[in-house]
Amino acid sequence: MVIFLIAIGALYALPNLYGDDPSVQISGTRGQQASSETLSQVQDVLQSMNIRPKAVSLDNGSILIRLSKTEQQLPVKEKIADELGNNFSVALNLAAATPEWLSSIGGSPMKQGLDLLGGVRFLMEVDMNTALLKQQEQLQDSLRNEFRVEKLQYKAIKKADNFANEIEFNDADTADKAVRYIRRTHTNLTPTYLNPTTVSFAPSEDGLSEARDTAIEQNLSILRKRVEELGVSEPTIQRQGADRIVVELPGVQDTARAKEILGATATLEFRLVNTTASPESAARGIVPADSEVKFTQDGQPTVLFRRAVLGGEHIINASSGIDERGLPQVSINLDGAGGDLMGNATKSAVGKPMATLYSEYKDSGRKDSQGKVILEKHEEVINVATINSRLGSQFQITGINSAAEAQNLAVLLRSGALIAPIVIVEERTIGASLGADNVAQGMDASLLGLALTIIFCLVYYRVFGIFASLALIVNLVLTIGLMSMIGATLTMPGIAGIVLSVGMSVDANVLIYERIKEEIRNGRSIQQAIHEGYSGAFTSIFDSNLTTILVALILYSIGTGPIKGFAITLALGVLISMFTAITGTRMLVNWTYGGKRVKKLWI
Repeated sequence: MVIFLIAIGALYALPNLYGDDPSVQISGTRGQQASSETLSQVQDVLQSMNIRPKAVSLDNGSILIRLSKTEQQLPVKEKIADELGNNFSVALNLAAATPEWLSSIGGSPMKQGLDLLGGVRFLMEVDMNTALLKQQEQLQDSLRNEFRVEKLQYKAIKKADNFANEIEFNDADTADKAVRYIRRTHTNLTPTYLNPTTVSFAPSEDGLSEARDTAIEQNLSILRKRVEELGVSEPTIQRQGADRIVVELPGVQDTARAKEILGATATLEFRLVNTTASPESAARGIVPADSEVKFTQDGQPTVLFRRAVLGGEHIINASSGIDERGLPQVSINLDGAGGDLMGNATKSAVGKPMATLYSEYKDSGRKDSQGKVILEKHEEVINVATINSRLGSQFQITGINSAAEAQNLAVLLRSGALIAPIVIVEERTIGASLGADNVAQGMDASLLGLALTIIFCLVYYRVFGIFASLALIVNLVLTIGLMSMIGATLTMPGIAGIVLSVGMSVDANVLIYERIKEEIRNGRSIQQAIHEGYSGAFTSIFDSNLTTILVALILYSIGTGPIKGFAITLALGVLISMFTAITGTRMLVNWTYGGKRVKKLWI
């Protein structure tokens, strides 16, 4: 059993010896995919530069170029970026050089964190004004419903400065009742009489502060979901200051896609089409008061009712696929409330067209007086379909240009729309050269610690020191193999966890060997002393290691990023050390002394 487990661990640790190939990754932006034509352009560029790559592959609309030397990466990236233009993202990458036979059985090297592998760091700023304006609109809808339930009649409700809402009531008595109701139910609103029948309801300072904190926290939660969709291990996503968020993505392969997914504020609205409006009038911007004109991607006007049937907040899942005609589509799953809203709205609209309105905020290229980027809302009708029957909580939308665009849209809808738009104010690409230094220093520290520990064991415990030293080496191999198998990420704190677990592995052997020496001093035979040493020390080893593992689990559950990396390597190292120090060395002792009449024990 021991030999089998060691062989499996060594096999899956093997990919870490092959390292990575310096590579260049080419991906389409805004849903565009690289094609065989793009591949030919890339090969022509490489030929013109007299560079012979190790391999060039086209897979899932993305091109990966494996190069022989690191210094070739930057010139190749710049030349290809000039050739392909803005329709493609060209990014530096490191591609695993694991042989195909090893990859076929699931072998892959350990993932490395930002401090070792390099990656990208985004500093994002949340547009609080848009968040507060959105909250102002939501408050209007809420107040309308509440006043209707309380039978408080009003004439008009409109927006005012400082995110306040002005409401004109039918008479002064109704205004007084409304103010008393708001003070009782909305403690974050401050009512101010403008005249006996008109009241302004403005958010208090505490209310504004709470709204800002809520917007940041909700955006943090959604960004974490989107990073999971990107498949990035050990990301760092945290708040910085009042309205900024830091996102660190180690080893990111496609910078443009990361920016597109993280920064997008995409959401969907489903609205009924106003078929009574004149297309000619709509083209001139003349529409009924309850409707507005929105345009399709090719610029065709579509008259939609202002009131949405359903918003994107009710979408709980979205997946991309193809329909029966082979065209891309996105399948939508709604929550219970969304399913009821869609069912009620479409029950009376069978035979009528309904539009899917896609909206997102984009950088306008302008800045305000404080130097902040001004965002503009872009809306586009991506689909108009006739309602053939009452819809429920599951349906599909079509009219999407490409499979990649459908996949992007599904990711954004699945992870949720950002509560407030965000702007990437700083993008910093971190090279892997610093990581290489960190890895080299970490490995030097690990090997030095291992060497010193082995010397101590050999000098102090002699033959048994050889057993302990072999257990240490096997412990290191198994830890690396297991981390590679489960896809754990190696960071600098993770390397520290490995070094610590190596040292703790010796602790178990020290307890066993000292117990054996104590039993021999007490007059036990050598075979009895060995048996008592292993069985008697087991409880102490188990208890001490269990407490360490529990601490590591707590660190993993409440920690983030590098702390989790440290917790994983420490827990795995301690678990493996119990196996190597107890079972592994016992096997070696049995091979050497088992079934023999031993007169003297070299320990």
